[in-house]
Amino acid sequence: MEKNIIKKYSNGEITIVWQPSVCIHSTICWKQATGLPGVFNPKIRPWINMEGGSSKQIEAQVKQCPSGALSFYYNHKEQEDGNITTDTKIEVMPDGPLLVYGNIIIKDRSGNETRKSKVTALCRCGHSLNKPYCDGSHIKQSFKG
Repeated sequence: MEKNIIKKYSNGEITIVWQPSVCIHSTICWKQATGLPGVFNPKIRPWINMEGGSSKQIEAQVKQCPSGALSFYYNHKEQEDGNITTDTKIEVMPDGPLLVYGNIIIKDRSGNETRKSKVTALCRCGHSLNKPYCDGSHIKQSFKG
């Protein structure tokens, strides 16, 4: 299981927060057809270049992250607590995880509780090394379902 590393990248106006252990490697952030490759490029380090797009473009792209591994906040605004007040929704991704939108509490087998908000990707294939969360293992395993 990966450590819960959190990395932040800022252009002075907006800050991207990246949690690698939550990433399901959907490639939505960087692929030419869906992404913002001037900002997100996994072939270079650091892989996030905050000068590669406007703050509004970055905000729009980060909002498309299906796992919630990428999030953002504007530096001049107080950070919100991250909770959303809408109904919880569960979406089955074709050949991928369950995406849970909303505020949830996950209790592990030892009784420890973790609060999640916005989007949480839960493993459906059974191969994740970070259960109950998806780590992208379904891709390597050619999971269908």
